Amino acid sequence: MALNFAQLRAFLAVVDEGGFGIAAESLGITQSAVSHAVAALERTLGHPVLHRQGRPRPTAFGQEVLAHARSAVAASVAITDLAARRGGLAQGTVKLAAPPTVCQGLLPDLLARWRAEFPHVRIRVFEGEDDEVADWLGNGTVEAAVVVDPPPGRGVVVGEDAFHALLREDHPLAREDAVDVAELADDPFLLSCGGCERHARQAHQGLPFNPVHRVRELGTLLAMVRAGVGISIVPGLIAAMLPPGLVLVPLRRRVVRRLVVSGPPGREWHPAVTALVASVG
Repeated sequence: MALNFAQLRAFLAVVDEGGFGIAAESLGITQSAVSHAVAALERTLGHPVLHRQGRPRPTAFGQEVLAHARSAVAASVAITDLAARRGGLAQGTVKLAAPPTVCQGLLPDLLARWRAEFPHVRIRVFEGEDDEVADWLGNGTVEAAVVVDPPPGRGVVVGEDAFHALLREDHPLAREDAVDVAELADDPFLLSCGGCERHARQAHQGLPFNPVHRVRELGTLLAMVRAGVGISIVPGLIAAMLPPGLVLVPLRRRVVRRLVVSGPPGREWHPAVTALVASVG
């Protein structure tokens, strides 16, 4: 039984991208080539690895294969890139995950810097909530991530993001230089559940914490505050996404999240990731 990396890469791309067409785009090959590679993998293994009805997803056997395929492809890429680095050239493709606020407010400048410094490294951005980003980094779906308040360890802090009150521009406190959370006690509180609950609780320390709604999607949260449903406490990087009619007001009691760019915990990093992280250290 002879496996090859092209088959494994095609399988991983279909799973990660959610379809044969977009997997083909990500790999720079035709959709037919992706289909043939996955079919060849299944013939080689003697079992189907994908359910093809609707959005492709791994079979039970494919799920078992997935982690090994990631490790094998990552090792192949790492060896190739290690040789390139030995020659003084960081190269390859790095999948980088980050929360939406980081993708909007921090990554554009960072990506421009990396593009100028590492012209042979291609970075593909995956957007997810805080918990999703950490999971993707841990299970090998991505090679790097900007994670929020990780445990001490490898990685470099790329920013500290202070939390603010999110208010309508006609709110009585909208023009204040800063607000106490206690001053917002009469307003219905909308909780952003994408990873901010711990920080919101910290901001409410010693005060009642009774969200009237728990909202996962950031766009929904912004729309609800804009419609007058309530107020919220959010990271300052949301400023890059703020629609007309809303304002951010700093909290007097400062609550901050640390943003750290890192490779996966407990595993060797892609050599290009090591170079990217070192460049911001």
